[in-house]
Amino acid sequence: MEKLEQIQQTLSEIDDRTPDALRVAFSLGRRVSPAPAPGEEDRVASFAASVLPPPPLVVYEDADANDPGQLHEEVPLASTSEDDATKLLRMEWASCYLPDHDEDAHFGHDEAGVLGVADGVGSYRNRGVDAAAFSRGLMTSAFMHVLAIEPGTPVCPYTLLERAYDETVASAASGASTAVILSLAGATLRWAYIGDSAFAVLRGGNIVHRSRAQQSHFNCPFQISAGGKGDSVAKADVGEMPVRDGDVVVAGTDGLFDNVFDMELERVVRMGTAHGYSPKNMADVIAGIAYEMSRSRTKVSPFSTEYQKQAAGVGFHGGKPDDITVVVAFVRDLS
Repeated sequence: MEKLEQIQQTLSEIDDRTPDALRVAFSLGRRVSPAPAPGEEDRVASFAASVLPPPPLVVYEDADANDPGQLHEEVPLASTSEDDATKLLRMEWASCYLPDHDEDAHFGHDEAGVLGVADGVGSYRNRGVDAAAFSRGLMTSAFMHVLAIEPGTPVCPYTLLERAYDETVASAASGASTAVILSLAGATLRWAYIGDSAFAVLRGGNIVHRSRAQQSHFNCPFQISAGGKGDSVAKADVGEMPVRDGDVVVAGTDGLFDNVFDMELERVVRMGTAHGYSPKNMADVIAGIAYEMSRSRTKVSPFSTEYQKQAAGVGFHGGKPDDITVVVAFVRDLS
């Protein structure tokens, strides 16, 4: 897990790590200095258009044509071939955490191929409760269990989440949390998640699988907590899918997915791949884009789009300020 000192450094450097082509694509504006050379603006815009072509658009039956988050082509997910299944795949991961109230937590373990993200429920803060206690307890417990596992032993995300929950409850930790845990065994990615901490798997810059938020109603996600007041761990969404060498897995809290549309995430990953980014650099840039979106009061975001639907067309624009956790994992063939 990253320390606060690293987080602050990442935030201060995020502008320099965001390519000009991405800034053009997301209308984030250009840096004040240095001034672009003659013709540079056109070159950057041209490069952005070539690397980030708009994907074919498929409008879902219940979609709003003015909602960019609803315009996304579903990419068929092919089965893993026999050759893929025999490969030694591993997740090379890195993260970026930009705190707002500092209630997110996460972990990762390269050798075990396990990642976890959790988001403390902020409403507990208004009750004078440490809203970060449960999310940190979950991730710390899960990480300690992973460390104790015999190397090479496949990890069941649901079992790990369940054990981490039991231990966090037993520790009398306050608050509640959403969570997602991912594990890679062979060529199979497995998951267990509850609430609106989410993940996406991208192949060739296109999303081939995306988790969907579990919520009781808008902005009220499923959550696990102490005292039996939250949702049961048994409500967690559990599943698996085949992955390949070159796939990119992006996991994060709602601070990411409330501020960045799926199609926008695809564009960032496509650009990062074209630039040969490391997982760390890609996580930094994705978090930086989400951060700038979260502070905007004019742009259209997933959160503002859903808010307007729920509030019967009430004019609300901009992002949602929140803790932003981004974990990026590259699936690599080590055989």
